[in-house]
Amino acid sequence: MNHVLRGLAANTALPFELVDRLVSVADADIADSLADRADLSREQAVALATGFAESAVLLAYEGLLSAADVDPVVWPQAALALLDEGTDAPEWARLLAADPQVERREKLAACPGLPPDVREMLSADPDVCVVAELALWTTADMAARLARHPHAEVRRAVAANEATPPDVLAMLVTGEGLLPAERCLVCDREQTPFVHDPECARLDCDLWPGASCAGSHESTLLETAALALQNPATPTEAVVRFAEHPSTLLRGRLAARRDLPPEVRARLADDPEPDVRAVLAENPGTEDALIRMLATDSGYDVQRRLAHNPRVPLDVLSRLAGTVKIGPDLLPRIAAASPAEVKELSRSSNPAVRMLLAERRDLPAEIRDALAADPDAKVVKSIAPHPGLSEAQLRSMVERHGVRVISKVATNPDASPALLEDLTRHVPPVPKAFREIAQHSNATGPALLACLADRRARPLAAGHPALPPPVIVELLADDDCRVAEAAAANPSLPPAVMWELVPEPDSA
Repeated sequence: MNHVLRGLAANTALPFELVDRLVSVADADIADSLADRADLSREQAVALATGFAESAVLLAYEGLLSAADVDPVVWPQAALALLDEGTDAPEWARLLAADPQVERREKLAACPGLPPDVREMLSADPDVCVVAELALWTTADMAARLARHPHAEVRRAVAANEATPPDVLAMLVTGEGLLPAERCLVCDREQTPFVHDPECARLDCDLWPGASCAGSHESTLLETAALALQNPATPTEAVVRFAEHPSTLLRGRLAARRDLPPEVRARLADDPEPDVRAVLAENPGTEDALIRMLATDSGYDVQRRLAHNPRVPLDVLSRLAGTVKIGPDLLPRIAAASPAEVKELSRSSNPAVRMLLAERRDLPAEIRDALAADPDAKVVKSIAPHPGLSEAQLRSMVERHGVRVISKVATNPDASPALLEDLTRHVPPVPKAFREIAQHSNATGPALLACLADRRARPLAAGHPALPPPVIVELLADDDCRVAEAAAANPSLPPAVMWELVPEPDSA
């Protein structure tokens, strides 16, 4: 792979004429980079697609190839991409529905707006994977028909399709009015009874870990129920029975539903498996009384998931903040806090609560400034990236808390060029800060030169437009191919060097 030319292909400052030249000398890797360019002309896109069918797919998805540019016989994958994007070309769909390659028919089956006759063809496809893919995306009427398909894999796909009618989903869950499936992917391929080894070493095996069949297609039926439970169109009355099911997977999927009767949620709150209780704890439909009960649940991940519930009361969240490792996340309940609640949280005696509030990036100036002056480093670390902080405030953070906050100060969008330079000179150095500075829009040449000394920051700094052009040119020969590619993609690379790097078509 020529990493320099690959980088040049992504360079936004590359002259139009050099894009032309690169198209004519490209290999597959360079073509991939060129296909991502937003400024390709139609002629360049067609020329690139002519040489590289894989690029034709990317160009079709990017809207750089239209139906007028694509011959479905020559570029079937590009035609499929356009159909997937909603292009109205029924004749293409009919052609591809008869394609000898299963993968193409399977891709077609997932495309929206297929003509009725094409859906009929795909529903009768000899490969069950094609029919299952159709079942996953098709219309309500076709999904209702495919729910009675003799193959369990097709029914499994119907259960995941949100267009499937509720009564059909209920039938799949309960089995009432439905003949048993005759086959599944496991008994299609293996002598039953069979349980797929999770450590299976066969390179040609695509059965999922634990897939099993003893004649009743057990693992596929379990997956069907799990997908139906996850499907919001499945009626509540059809799923409540799973509160007592022996499968932790199914009880967990049930616990995630927002439409459960209170008595079912109460049963799940007493589930013996903490995984199930944790899912219920994060469910926005869980009642206040159960939330308060789950707040005392020491089972694995229950309290942490509860903290992410958008309806958790602030007093409960405040208690959790002191005992649960939540991390630097903006919690939904904190994000939704009212102005009065924000003020209350900012005055909490618990620094963990103030830290959670400091993750917001829309705080009133007086609260932002108070948190910037907080004596606790965790709070300051969270507020440091907040826009609107002055240089004096950012420098004060570094003076008071040093290495604990430097990398976060370096992410602040208002960090000045002088401050960023000073952060690169801090003793001891903070490697993560170098990586942040190397991406900062205010980084200067001296700051970026310092970043080049850090192995992980070096590729980032090599692509920064503020890096001095002579240094960019030197980095084109760097031993690290990522650095060389980033330097070639740097828009500050001198145009004369770009012309020297791209070979003439005849000499390529």
